[in-house]
Amino acid sequence: MRLTCPLCGPRDRREFYYSGSADYLTRPATDDAAGWDNHLHLRDNPAGETRDLWYHETGCAQWLLVTRDTVTHVISKVELVAK
Repeated sequence: MRLTCPLCGPRDRREFYYSGSADYLTRPATDDAAGWDNHLHLRDNPAGETRDLWYHETGCAQWLLVTRDTVTHVISKVELVAK
């Protein structure tokens, strides 16, 4: 798989560190232990379009938001998390 970094151009995915779903950035609405346990330990494994966080570890050291399809492996969008 190849990711196109907005700053460095097309790169092999081995240059990047996969950090998980971008939905992970949203904290649970509740402060109870069960809500946090679900947030930290229970992950969805959706088929279809997802938004993930990737870190360009051996390149520009930027966090990227990658929109990709888990079924077809097509990457439709790569954008910087912070500008």
